[in-house]
Amino acid sequence: MSNNKTIHLVLFGIGKVGSTLINQINKAKSQLQQGQNLQLKIPIVANSKLAFYDKDGISNEWETDFQTFSVPYKIDEVIQFAKQHHISNLIAIDATASFEFTKHYLKLVENGFNIVSANKVANTLHSDFYHTFRNALKKHNKLFLYETNVGAGLPVIETVKNLYNSGEQIQKIRGVFSGSLSYIFNRFSEEDVSFSEVLVEASKQGLTEPDAREDLSGNDVARKLLILARELQIKTEFQDVKIESLVPKQLNSKTTINQFNNRIKELDNSFEKMREELPKKHVLRYVGELNVKQETLEVKLISEETNSAIGQLKGTDSVFEIFTESYGRHPLVIQGAGAGKEVTARGLLSDVIKLSGRLN
Repeated sequence: MSNNKTIHLVLFGIGKVGSTLINQINKAKSQLQQGQNLQLKIPIVANSKLAFYDKDGISNEWETDFQTFSVPYKIDEVIQFAKQHHISNLIAIDATASFEFTKHYLKLVENGFNIVSANKVANTLHSDFYHTFRNALKKHNKLFLYETNVGAGLPVIETVKNLYNSGEQIQKIRGVFSGSLSYIFNRFSEEDVSFSEVLVEASKQGLTEPDAREDLSGNDVARKLLILARELQIKTEFQDVKIESLVPKQLNSKTTINQFNNRIKELDNSFEKMREELPKKHVLRYVGELNVKQETLEVKLISEETNSAIGQLKGTDSVFEIFTESYGRHPLVIQGAGAGKEVTARGLLSDVIKLSGRLN
């Protein structure tokens, strides 16, 4: 078909999310072809050290090919390969959580790549980088989509952007921003289990980071709050976020992961006390709150009524309440799976398709 559009994806990060994304792309191929005349090809897949190149696009046997034919790479070699083979309509997908990889964003944009990212780092670095990068996108006429940075597959960033761009006065955004902490406090508030038991179970299910203190520190929630604040043009930095960490001082980063895991029961007493002090029909929730008027960002543990939007959460769901002038006392509520490789990969694919529609 003459009006067929081919988009070339270069995927960085082939762990849980990245490999799930490849499977989703393969399954969606014929539907995208028929419905949107869109063909997605992946000429390069890479992890932090090795890359596998196939100018015609990887096959369904890509994992075997990667093990057999991948080679050590530098970002310049990826750029060179794309130029050498005249690969157009390029989208780099960042399915890593790497601080190091975001250093390549500028170079990629300057060399013809658009970017779709699940990695929160670039949007939460110092505002100097934030603005430099956005100026580079404008200058080179490139796009950067990152819906999965907040709420995995939920359309939170897009909704906030659309409201803001239409002149709506957003007053406050609050909610449970973390699928793993949602699961932990949903179970802890409702079942007769110790906090450490729930935490171990969440870790076994792969819901927390390998070091659960990453989740309990509140830094992940703080990053998501910062991203939303910047969408609303609030000038703020990560260190401005007021964070109530759930990691006791004696178990902080000076102890190793193994030491922390061995002493995990030391968390139990303080959480047990909080649970006992809860009013009737209240549950504990770990929330992020952005007050737009006062420009304050806060991450904290609160007691919430069980019948509220935040109090009635189940499983690993996240929920975001967006309070605006038009909606008055009843916020716009976005709720759904806030974690997991399937929804995150689906969110990336959704961004790829959206971005593809804006390429020639």
